[in-house]
Amino acid sequence: MGAEDQVLTEMIASIDNKARVFTLDTGRMFAETYDVIDRTNARYKINIEVFFPERQQVEEMVKQKGINLFYDNIENRKQCCHIRKMVPLKRALQGLDVWISGLRKSQLVTRENLNVVEWDEKNGMIKLNPLIEWGEQQVWDYIEMKNIPYNNLHKQGFPSIGCQPCTRAVQPGEDIRAGRWWWENAGHKECGLHVK
Repeated sequence: MGAEDQVLTEMIASIDNKARVFTLDTGRMFAETYDVIDRTNARYKINIEVFFPERQQVEEMVKQKGINLFYDNIENRKQCCHIRKMVPLKRALQGLDVWISGLRKSQLVTRENLNVVEWDEKNGMIKLNPLIEWGEQQVWDYIEMKNIPYNNLHKQGFPSIGCQPCTRAVQPGEDIRAGRWWWENAGHKECGLHVK
């Protein structure tokens, strides 16, 4: 539930507050993320659907590799992201023809070639990225203008928010995704949700 997600939720809810909005709960989220879900539901009179990983898959992964397996190597981290994010996303997208994402080109070098409308090969549907050309300041100007609830971690140096053990605050001047999987090489800063 990052700033871009909140911008999209406001846009969607202002058109139709019965529209389907969902999020993924990996089971390792920050308390501030749950708080912004509650504040968003109350503000827009919506009910954000929450999709969780399959309990049995998580239990088996933890049994085999440990609770913090992602620190050991990139393969373990990608497995964890797959089980906790990709599998629930597949369930969330069932029956849909299109999904909307808050991706922006300026977030990461791997996102520079994205378009507003794309074919999501992995999920077999159209993916819309309406904020793709927005800069970070434009996101925050919109949040301020519309008084949109946002994750309080943003005020604590977290420009990108994911799972609690895999996300840290960034230092001034660092890349906005530097706090995600900070122990890995910069070229591996994606969980798989938005990789072509």
